[in-house]
Amino acid sequence: MVKRVLAAILCIFVPTFAFAAHGGDNGYKVIYDGGSVQQVKAGTSAELIIDPNQIRLHLGKDDVVTIPAAAVTEISYGQDVHRRVGAAIGLAVVSFGIGALMALTKSKKHYVGLTWADGDKKGGFAMQCSKNDYRGVLTALEGITGKKAVDSDAMTVKN
Repeated sequence: MVKRVLAAILCIFVPTFAFAAHGGDNGYKVIYDGGSVQQVKAGTSAELIIDPNQIRLHLGKDDVVTIPAAAVTEISYGQDVHRRVGAAIGLAVVSFGIGALMALTKSKKHYVGLTWADGDKKGGFAMQCSKNDYRGVLTALEGITGKKAVDSDAMTVKN
């Protein structure tokens, strides 16, 4: 009986807390990586809010930029893979074996880019998304814009 009550409580509270931790509105924590938004410096943490008809980059208490979904011209996606050399050196001081293993691991950063043209207002920016959120960001952006995300890693430049 106790197990059933505990299971019922967990079934109610765990989804509630998970939803509340995410902000409750279609917001994703991102790091602005650069682009045409003048008010934001690269490396600044922000929130990307995806509404049914617009995309907002929210910083502090204000929306820095609002993009109508119909104005989005391209959604791109890319990854940056690098070795964890700095962390490996730090661990090698403590234990050479762990440091050597750490040097062999890789970390990925996931980037999503948006470009838009709304009349005479054109712009674009890139943002870094967490490994848990980037798929959700891409799916939400594709859903409201009707555009398919382009994998920038798969694109090749031809001269």
